[in-house]
Amino acid sequence: MIIIMERNATKVNIEKVLDLLKDNGFKVRCTEGEIHTVIDAIGDKTTVSPGRIAALEGVKEVKIIREPYRLASRDSQSEDTVITFANGVKIGGNNKPVAMVGPCSIEDYDGLLKVAIAAKEMGCQFLRGGAFKPRTSPYDFQGFGEQALKYLKKAGETTGLLTVSEVMDASDLDMMCDYVDVLQIGARNVQNFKLLQAVGRCSRPVILKRGLASTIREFLLAAEHIMYQGNKNVILCERGIRSFDNAYTRNVMDIASIPIIKKYSHLPVIVDPSHGTGQRYLIEPMAKAGLVVGADGVMIEVHNDPEKALSDGKQSLPIPMFKDVMKRLNQFRDRLHYEKQCLSANVK
Repeated sequence: MIIIMERNATKVNIEKVLDLLKDNGFKVRCTEGEIHTVIDAIGDKTTVSPGRIAALEGVKEVKIIREPYRLASRDSQSEDTVITFANGVKIGGNNKPVAMVGPCSIEDYDGLLKVAIAAKEMGCQFLRGGAFKPRTSPYDFQGFGEQALKYLKKAGETTGLLTVSEVMDASDLDMMCDYVDVLQIGARNVQNFKLLQAVGRCSRPVILKRGLASTIREFLLAAEHIMYQGNKNVILCERGIRSFDNAYTRNVMDIASIPIIKKYSHLPVIVDPSHGTGQRYLIEPMAKAGLVVGADGVMIEVHNDPEKALSDGKQSLPIPMFKDVMKRLNQFRDRLHYEKQCLSANVK
């Protein structure tokens, strides 16, 4: 870290900062400029927090050089993380982007199975659906709970698709793990640290969605909470952030976050254009945009009858439209993957 002292900082002020750093094992170098004294400090920030240093008299600013997320950073692992499932499906690295599709909420088995069959037909790998629905209003549909999970597991086994559903509470984890292959942490729980720590102690891979107002650093630190508990199989999901303009889109889908995360983290990243835009007609172009900038997969909401959906019908694709969109996405994905492979071969 770099500590910049106030222009009127005294020698006593500077010595106190140096003594604190040295006492905590930091190597320090002090440079006296014409206006400010600058202290370079190399060491373990867990022994003394930047906030503690900033509180010392005469300190103007403390700048952190290394990102605070260690396990999720490329400093700790330069190669991309690849998550491999029992059926051979892989997410991350140079593997083809995957597709996770399904209804916002699981309402009945027959409707879910129709979506699952269509997903399998179009080459998708994951069936997703909500059992516990975190809603802004207590009067909105809250999900069918464990019964919905039973439907999800049965549809997954019938079609051979891996299953994904959101966990809302640490007390539900054991039950959830009986039904799903991948746990999802929703945007509202991205800073529910007890829940993050609990899924970090599970063996299931975790999809972590970006919070409504989370910075990229906060997003990666949320992943760090999971990884710190031992679960390294974290998949990040860009699903849009809140903005002041909701006349045309539900959220602002931050496409730039994907290559930024790829630069600083080794974790796989998928994109959710359904929540990212809230508009059915924007799903295909934004899914393509996500794939172009390096997303490892797409998550798309699909419903057998969106007009009667109990939640998020407006942003869900009906099955015929889904098939058309997915056909074009598959062709687009395959072309991008081929070009990427050719580029990689030429670089080598």
